[in-house]
Amino acid sequence: MSNIQFPDTFLWGGATAANQLEGAFTAGGKGLSIQDVMPHGILTPRTEGPTDDNLKQVGIDFYNRYAEDIALFAEMGFTVYRFSIAWSRIFPNGDEAEPNEEGLAFYDRVLDELEKHGIEPLITLSHYETPLHLSEKYDGWVSRELIGFFENYARAVFERYRGRVKYWLTFNEINSVLHAPFLSGGINTPKDELSESDLYQAVHHELVASARVTRLAHEIDPAYRVGCMVIALPIYPLTPAPDDIVKVLNADHENLMFTDVHVRGVYPGYALRHFRDHGIKLNITDLDREDLKNTVDFVSFSYYMSMCESADPSSLKAEGNILGRILNPHLEASEWGWQIDPQGLRVILNQFWDRFQKPLFIVENGLGAKDQLVEIDGVRTVVDDYRITYLNDHLVQVAEALDDGVDVMGYTTWGCIDLVAASTAQLSKRYGFIYVDRNDDGTGTLDRYKKKSFHWYADVIRTSGASLQV
Repeated sequence: MSNIQFPDTFLWGGATAANQLEGAFTAGGKGLSIQDVMPHGILTPRTEGPTDDNLKQVGIDFYNRYAEDIALFAEMGFTVYRFSIAWSRIFPNGDEAEPNEEGLAFYDRVLDELEKHGIEPLITLSHYETPLHLSEKYDGWVSRELIGFFENYARAVFERYRGRVKYWLTFNEINSVLHAPFLSGGINTPKDELSESDLYQAVHHELVASARVTRLAHEIDPAYRVGCMVIALPIYPLTPAPDDIVKVLNADHENLMFTDVHVRGVYPGYALRHFRDHGIKLNITDLDREDLKNTVDFVSFSYYMSMCESADPSSLKAEGNILGRILNPHLEASEWGWQIDPQGLRVILNQFWDRFQKPLFIVENGLGAKDQLVEIDGVRTVVDDYRITYLNDHLVQVAEALDDGVDVMGYTTWGCIDLVAASTAQLSKRYGFIYVDRNDDGTGTLDRYKKKSFHWYADVIRTSGASLQV
């Protein structure tokens, strides 16, 4: 046993997104989302309409098996479960005046199960699931009209689940819109035809919408706590050359702007300079400026990797993720090319805490890998020591950050149960503690099996981190 001891208030759990596990893509009055025309993941073009080869149409059938899955989360000792509400389950087109009762009732049932097991819900309002109608009719978040539609949606769920939910996130990985406009912002205009002014206008609309629903949440229930959610990416200079340091500064600014606005309520000077230098003209009203002052209660983020920057255009670019940037020659990588850097998590926790002085929540972290289901003593399982090592090493760095004085609220591993990967739309890229018998060709029983990491994580939670290996 180590000397590590996480606080008694620390929230332990896992995270998923509706489009990657629920399935039932038209059940209960649900409308289409952008995910229904992205059958092959985020790195490939959208299709004209839904196709039969989209694994997300069934996902892992959480829509029908949520009680079984939540019971497994409870067996691991989860005290929090992060999931998203599918916007198009509540407002099938996104612009209706009244919500869809069947969609609201489904999430009532999910919350019933979480309450039965004493698991705190952490709900993401928009997790790469913009209703397809809003994308095609309004060009997604390029249109100011989406602010009102998002408020209407948020009001419906805030009022429905008042007293049952404490923690909310507005937009998942909001800074990804710069790299994946359709996925992140529902922007129907092809990326290569999208002007920087239109792209940053969409960013502005999302930031205003996030601030408005933060205010709305506090008005509806003062106990609500609302956080922003960003991709956290420590960026290191490839060399100590000053030009490389400046490249890192600019890359950091690109990501930090989103959190700066959420936390401080104004655009930072470096963002205003970027707009001036690039001829970006934004429509920012006086009301927008007032709205942005409704700042978040905490900062949440995903952390999977760090990257490097260099002024040398010949530097080797990373592949397999939407942020690109440059490979670090000192790090190993996963099967999908994502470089593994546990210490980077401590770095980003300290950076965010020093900068924002707001509680931090790690709401995604995990390892996608090709798991092999085996039978040991008559029990089907996966011996995923590689996942245990990855998560152990990252949690040790969270403990280091806590010792540094960083206020960390909790940790939810990404894909606590196997689901359809966002980047590749594969089931073979598995993250979970629970193996789901479904394959990339859609075959499989959908039966659930506990991996070795299932029991490991349960032990980590039971011992408040003391079982971690330093």
